[in-house]
Amino acid sequence: MRTTLSELLATKAVLLADGATGTNYFKAGLASGDPPEFWTVDRPDEVTGLHQRFVDAGADIVLTNTFGCNPHRLKLHNAQDRTYELARRAAELARAVADRAPRPIVVGGSVGPTGELFEPMGQLTHEAALASFTRQIEGLRDGGADVAWIETMSAPEEANAAALAATAVGLPYVITYSFDTAGRTMMGLLPGASAAAIAPLAVPPVAIGANCGVGASDILVSLVQMRGAPFPLITKGNCGVPHFEGTEVVYSGTPALMADYVRLAIDSGARIVGGCCGTTPEHLAAMRAAIDAHVRGEPPTLDTIVQTIGPLVNQLPKHNPERPARRSRR
Repeated sequence: MRTTLSELLATKAVLLADGATGTNYFKAGLASGDPPEFWTVDRPDEVTGLHQRFVDAGADIVLTNTFGCNPHRLKLHNAQDRTYELARRAAELARAVADRAPRPIVVGGSVGPTGELFEPMGQLTHEAALASFTRQIEGLRDGGADVAWIETMSAPEEANAAALAATAVGLPYVITYSFDTAGRTMMGLLPGASAAAIAPLAVPPVAIGANCGVGASDILVSLVQMRGAPFPLITKGNCGVPHFEGTEVVYSGTPALMADYVRLAIDSGARIVGGCCGTTPEHLAAMRAAIDAHVRGEPPTLDTIVQTIGPLVNQLPKHNPERPARRSRR
């Protein structure tokens, strides 16, 4: 039975979004530097299989294999003219898995950044960004996506251009930022300012939040700082902290750690919890169990986050008024 993200939020206290795309494809043979989006047509069974494993693990939301499926990124592979084709086909694959599921599954059309800087710092104009995102989101809509999942954003101008494109195409949208630079996005946005950055938009998002970043502890701190937002909150954190073992990037998070992350995320106010880089279907199954068993408690302090999940990778911004409180130790 097909549903919308808003309808699913109205029926469940907490939704589980899926896990990683790229890092799971690397395990399946994707070469470094190759675009995952090409697997939509070159290895569709791998794409469908990962969606299915996430659904089997308990996901309520699956994201399409289209993070870099915009003309600016695809141009790096001389494939900018394939934006619509790849986006539509990716949405069709995810839609087929969702439609076979025994429960409602939302298909989120993944929309990542262009990789360009907005003028005057760079050469990307609002018009060019809008055209780029519109072409991608048209394909996602026509392939069956339920919502434009605008993610890993850094600049409000770019996130808002993607939101305008989604609205023009006729899809609801969410926005998540990556607070990976000393507790801010690369362009300096603080978590607590993310809701205000959306204020110029006539059509509001279904939800906002944070994804990716540098570790589960850091994204929980960002989430706590977003609690005042007038929208449902999303957190889709990396599976622990990445490190090299030889030439391979390995993420430190175990299923048990990601279950702890889920419990703290719910206590921090999240309505949608998922995993980003390094998160496998096995991690997601533990996260599902944690959601189903946990009763929302008080927001965690910084000490609780660090003691439960591990130390922060980044230092908090200096003089940050949004810093989570520390309880005095006695």
